[in-house]
Amino acid sequence: MMTRFNPVLSLAGRVMIALIFVVAGYNKLGSIEGTQAYIMSVGLPGFLVYPTILLEIVGGLAIMVGYQTRIVALVLAAFCLLSGFLFHGNFADQMQSILFMKNVAMAGGFLFLVRDGAGALSIDNRGT
Repeated sequence: MMTRFNPVLSLAGRVMIALIFVVAGYNKLGSIEGTQAYIMSVGLPGFLVYPTILLEIVGGLAIMVGYQTRIVALVLAAFCLLSGFLFHGNFADQMQSILFMKNVAMAGGFLFLVRDGAGALSIDNRGT
């Protein structure tokens, strides 16, 4: 019974997991200097704001439409873990611990996409 909903569930899941990246990337466009300062606060070069915005927006949209899903999901899983350790690694702060675990959870969701692919309602599976 539920298997007939699988294509829609896969699409909904992709949109939900990717939405945070598209919104975050878009919001960074309005606050490039602030985001650069935040990036630099952990000892990274400020120019990383530009590839970060690109990855968040383009990667998020790619996941939403199901384009190169396995590759993009693997990159975003790594991004979630790396950014979690860099920006939310202060485990003495409960809020930072929660944000870190959010990143871990999102990475886990992306690993399911790496394993299973985008599903039927995707560019990856058009015409099949």
